Amino acid sequence: MIEAIFQHIFWLGHDSFRIDATSTIYVDPYDLPDNSPAADIVLVTHEHFDHCSPADIAKIQKDQTIIFTEKDSAAKLSGDVRTMKPGDTSSVSDIQITAVPAYNIDKQFHPKINGWLGFIVELEGVRVYHAGDTDFIPEMGDLEVDIALLPVSGTYVMNVEQAVRAAGVIKPKIAVPMHFGAIVGSQQDAESFKGELEGLIEVRILEKT
Repeated sequence: MIEAIFQHIFWLGHDSFRIDATSTIYVDPYDLPDNSPAADIVLVTHEHFDHCSPADIAKIQKDQTIIFTEKDSAAKLSGDVRTMKPGDTSSVSDIQITAVPAYNIDKQFHPKINGWLGFIVELEGVRVYHAGDTDFIPEMGDLEVDIALLPVSGTYVMNVEQAVRAAGVIKPKIAVPMHFGAIVGSQQDAESFKGELEGLIEVRILEKT
């Protein structure tokens, strides 16, 4: 089932993903083409422009779209917007959404006090973790997930070395590097992440859809 779910996860560039399940789920939609499929669920990790983009959300939002996010992003968005804090869980149909912490330890771009988010999306028994903009944080040791989408670019988030350590603690079945190829980070960051985990954790580098 993990493989079946993985085949329906699409990287849209930077931190943006779409999951085509029983519902169409976007995480941090940013720089989307105008013909993008409509969203049933949108998850927004925090208010920075490349994660909370009202213009991009408008491209995919319909009357029934439900947006889950934290308080700062919620203030910028309209429609059915539901605010979450780390530790909160909500459900839409057969999909469970859990908000988890995402913050910096050795930099100040994403302070813990802000209550910004990563998400775990559980569908058909498979748990997909989108880490959001975060460093390697202690709470990662408590996660039980099958697929982990992890930032690797450094500067604002974990660098490759820290992301490798995070993957080693989380122990997903599949790890996917993100937060490269736009704004900061390069393809080499993704390749280095994969190389460091060779033989330990399966890493798949997705092509931008």
